[in-house]
Amino acid sequence: MTLEYKKPTVENIPDDELFFGHKACAGCGGSLAVRAALKVLGPHAVCALPAGCMSAVGFNFPQLSFANNAMITPFAATAAVAAGIEAGLRAQGKKPDDCTVVGIAGDGGTADIGIQALSGAIDRNDDILYICYDNEAYMNTGIQKSSLTPFGASTTTTPAGGNVHGCVTQKKNLFEVVAAHGIPYAATASIGYLPDFMNKVARAASIKGTKYIHVIAPCPTGWGCAVDETVELAKEIVDCGLWYLAEYEGPSVANAASDKTAAGAGAVRSSSEGVAYPNGRFVINRDPREFASVEAYLRRQGRFRSLTDEEIAQVERQRDLKWRALRDVAGR
Repeated sequence: MTLEYKKPTVENIPDDELFFGHKACAGCGGSLAVRAALKVLGPHAVCALPAGCMSAVGFNFPQLSFANNAMITPFAATAAVAAGIEAGLRAQGKKPDDCTVVGIAGDGGTADIGIQALSGAIDRNDDILYICYDNEAYMNTGIQKSSLTPFGASTTTTPAGGNVHGCVTQKKNLFEVVAAHGIPYAATASIGYLPDFMNKVARAASIKGTKYIHVIAPCPTGWGCAVDETVELAKEIVDCGLWYLAEYEGPSVANAASDKTAAGAGAVRSSSEGVAYPNGRFVINRDPREFASVEAYLRRQGRFRSLTDEEIAQVERQRDLKWRALRDVAGR
């Protein structure tokens, strides 16, 4: 089920702040993602956050940083707790129409520790929104590798040395994992393209059932960049093709919307065609004609300082393969 929603604009976004006074590091991308999302969702939103950066910086009693209702969950249970909150509010008749229950977790708390709870919520089609702010490592506990850490990134558990130059595995494609469940709505975003992210939050809030948004949110501390480069890097990762902006509508939404979808026209594919988007619609929101320099993006960050020219060329080849697959699924 999809309700009408208003696209966020400069004119209709409220001035009220619902996430402020926190203790995040300077230039924190995750805090910007939470701030922007709550501006869209409004004061009746209820947040569930696991142990992680945003709960660590937002729940420093007595200086609580959430103006709306929010609670900390066990690390593995963000989606399960959010689902329980939604069911409890609904059972008591205390869930207004503009109330979105939203789980907000980092990449480790989503792709690793919390993936089973997220998968279960999607399977039950619980009426929640789940936002993963992806800074590509366990930043709160000391910059350890997660399964969303990209190839070549140096972390405290994948240190760059003389023989191995950082993380040796590829970043898990969690968006495709989620879409493969047939979720009603999933999207990728970046704080470098904030209007796109906020529009996707508004669209997700208008859809009944489980929704997932995966937003890139750089961490200057873990990425080894200047604190005033956060938004630039979040834009550059999209422009150079190492991240993409896209939407997936599951069968319930794609079939109901038919050709009238906020995302625009996209290819409808069945699971029998061997793609990760079963019976739904996949749309690329931004498809660069030419990619910006991958090397320039990587060289700006201390975490990639040990990569060789050949390893950077390997990153580019992986990008090209990924985009070939994305465009094929999108029918381009």
